[in-house]
Amino acid sequence: MNRQGKLPPAAMETVYRSLGRRSSKVVVGPARGFDNAVISVGGRRRMILTTDPVSIIPAVGIEESAWLSVHLIASDYATSGLRPQFATFSFNLPPGLAEAEAKKYLTAVGKECRRLGVTIVAGHTGSYPGGEFTVVGSGTMFGFCDEGEYVVPSMAQPGDSVVMTKGAAIEATASLAISFPRFTEKAVGRRLALRARRLLRECTVVKDASVAASLGLGRDGVTSMHDATEGGVLGGLEEMAVASRRAFVVQKDRIHVTPECEAVCVAHGVDPLTALSEGTLLITCNPGVEAELVKAMARNDINAHPIGRVEKGKGVLTEAGSGLLQRVRQSNDGYWRAYLKGVRAGLH
Repeated sequence: MNRQGKLPPAAMETVYRSLGRRSSKVVVGPARGFDNAVISVGGRRRMILTTDPVSIIPAVGIEESAWLSVHLIASDYATSGLRPQFATFSFNLPPGLAEAEAKKYLTAVGKECRRLGVTIVAGHTGSYPGGEFTVVGSGTMFGFCDEGEYVVPSMAQPGDSVVMTKGAAIEATASLAISFPRFTEKAVGRRLALRARRLLRECTVVKDASVAASLGLGRDGVTSMHDATEGGVLGGLEEMAVASRRAFVVQKDRIHVTPECEAVCVAHGVDPLTALSEGTLLITCNPGVEAELVKAMARNDINAHPIGRVEKGKGVLTEAGSGLLQRVRQSNDGYWRAYLKGVRAGLH
């Protein structure tokens, strides 16, 4: 299999057909566009859980890699409108990682989990032949709530407003700027390159989702949330459209792209609207709370931008000033291609 990143939707169908024994306790299982599973644990009680890889990225550094690994998992969980309570980790550390660096990484993971209120309850830690950077294992976060106290992307309703936080291509920009600092600085200038590298700490939606959830979850408030990761903003919207079986109509010129993201993506030949965008939260909400949602984000130093609406239908459509709609065709995330191209070209 000669590809990077997530498997394409067609290949994922094999995963969705290979889920072991069926269980009536599964309320929400694996499906495209869903960040979390929901399991019935008796009566109205529900367990919500999510799993993601964890990484050590040499160019980012040990402690920053730990922070990012924890937040990538916690961000997915936070799209439920809740904070994770517990976690398990399986660490398969590269044999070339020094013991002191391994200790620093594991300590940093525990420290960030503690800061988020997450208790690590089980896992596995080892080092084996063949283990390499950057992916060094996986983590699962979970917690409990009652039915009606969470949201999933299938809950988006026709008439809902669509709001995004921060901007597009946050993680792609930060990663490319950090991985290829000299090339990036030469291409975009020192000021924008520095701002791009600092975006790493924006690669989380834990705070964004908590602010959104504070307005209330359900038909009168926030109806769904999704973390825009691989595939970027347009890919995330398309996943939400699939999950909710609705059409997402967006005004392309309202999708915010910061100057540093625009410059770095252009320099590396990446489309910012379809590039890796961890840190961008996509929200659907009752139109009556849209303005308050934007204000609540601003009070918490988070930019939020209304970009469209949910309608009956399917897929993602962009709306021009003339009112004409154009269906967005699925496209590949250019981040991995740009990253591998940079590595092979020896860019630094």
